[in-house]
Formats: sequence, structure tokens, C-alpha cells
Amino acid sequence: MNVKDPTCALPAVSTAAPAASQSYQYSDLERSETAETALAEEVALAIAYNGISQAVMLVTPTDLEDFIVGFSIGSGIIADATEIYDLKLSGSGSAQYAQVEIASRAFWNLKQQRRQLAGTSGCGLCGVEALEQALPELTVLPGAPLPPAAWLDGLRQRIGAFQPLGQYSGAVHAALFMNDQGELLLGREDIGRHNALDKLIGALIRQNITTAGGLVIVTSRCSLELIQKVLRAGIQTLVSLSSPTGLALQWARRHNLNLIHLPQKNAPRVYSPAMEKPA
Repeated sequence: MNVKDPTCALPAVSTAAPAASQSYQYSDLERSETAETALAEEVALAIAYNGISQAVMLVTPTDLEDFIVGFSIGSGIIADATEIYDLKLSGSGSAQYAQVEIASRAFWNLKQQRRQLAGTSGCGLCGVEALEQALPELTVLPGAPLPPAAWLDGLRQRIGAFQPLGQYSGAVHAALFMNDQGELLLGREDIGRHNALDKLIGALIRQNITTAGGLVIVTSRCSLELIQKVLRAGIQTLVSLSSPTGLALQWARRHNLNLIHLPQKNAPRVYSPAMEKPA
């Protein structure tokens, strides 16, 4: 697994079709006219840790190494990237495989989780152990200042340059990182909103980009799982273009995460930390 050089603040502009899209033919309802349009691609990615299959994910076939690193951290499988010793990708077409070698401590914890889940009832999400994994104990963040309002001005329009696949074919979510100078530094896209965030977290780690003073932006609905991923990554501020769920807000406040919703037409809404009422 090679660490790449950090990307520049300005993404490369290309008019070519993104690699994760293909053109498909369609017709009108009367089947009298046909045309072609670009659609985003997806593949099945099977992930195994130390030879044991863990998950099969449907993902957009770009930045897969970033995704695996971010998924491993965001899912609590590893504590940090140093616990990944090796990562190998194989397969072709719609079937891709990832063999990940992780530290013994992380693998032991993973096997304990699998053993607990094996004893739960048939639905796969019942039982005390499953609930503990869905609502884990996570470290409370030290807290960080809210970003200046100017950083969010025109943000919806500015992020388009970091969404080449979305601009070309649609049907994908994006996660982006803004550094401590208010510069959009990099973005990742995927058909899955969790996947896009995993890819971004993995890219930040693999490129040794510090998140101190910066923030992450997600274009999707802000649910509990996204909150948990940024908490595990130590990110202090999350901006969502869609409203958070009530549970996501509760967790953000409980863990001292700055959570900001950027509505399409209204001013930013700071949900957490909770606004203190004057005495």
C-alpha cells in the first residue's frame, strides 16, 4: 500500500468521461427515438481481513484503496492506519476482491465481534451484542471553534469542481475536505454515501493530510453512521447539505462534534455544540 503525495487545492479539470461511468442507450415511452446517456458504474467488492471474509460492499470502482482504509477505520475494525500491514486488490469487471492484512490485536477484536454476532437471533441485528456494536462507546472530541461563515458562502456551487462523476452522470454522493484555510482540498465520490465518506477518510490518512482546523462536507443525508465515522477519524467539524437525523444530532452534541446543516436557500444551521441561551 503506497502513500500518495497530497493533492493540490484545485482539482484537475477534464472534459473526458470519468472512468467510473459508461454510456447506455435509452428510448422514449413510444420507443420511437433512442439516445445515449452516461450512468455511474458499481461493482461488488469483497473484503477479507487476514483471510477471513468480512463484508461485500457495492461501490463505485474508483479510489478503492482509500475506501478500504476509511472503511476499516470508520467501522472500528482498526484504530489507525498503522494496523494495516498489507492491502491487495484483485478481480475484474463487476467482481472485485480485497485482501487486507491487519495487526493481531485488531484481528482478535474483529473475531470477538463476529463471535458475538453469531449468537444473535435470525434477523441479524437483535441482541445486546448487536446493539452495543450499533451504538458503541466512542471518544468525546476535545472541541474546536466553529468555521468562519465566509468558508460556507457559495459552498454548494464551489463543490461541483470536486464532483466530476456526479456532474457527468449523476447518481453519486460526495464527501469533501476543507482545510484550516477554508480551501477545498479534495473530494471523493461513490454511489453509497457511507462509501464516499470512507473514501475521503482513507484519502486523508493515506496522503498524511492533517484534519486539524478543517472540516468535512457530505452531500447526503446525515445519519448516525456518518457521525460515528467522523468521530472515529477524529474530525471535529461536519457540514451536511441535508438535514441530520435526531439521533445523529444527539450523538454530535454528546461527543462535542461541530454539526452544521447548510440548507439550499437559508443560512447555515449550527446544531452542535448546543447553543447556550443567555441567562
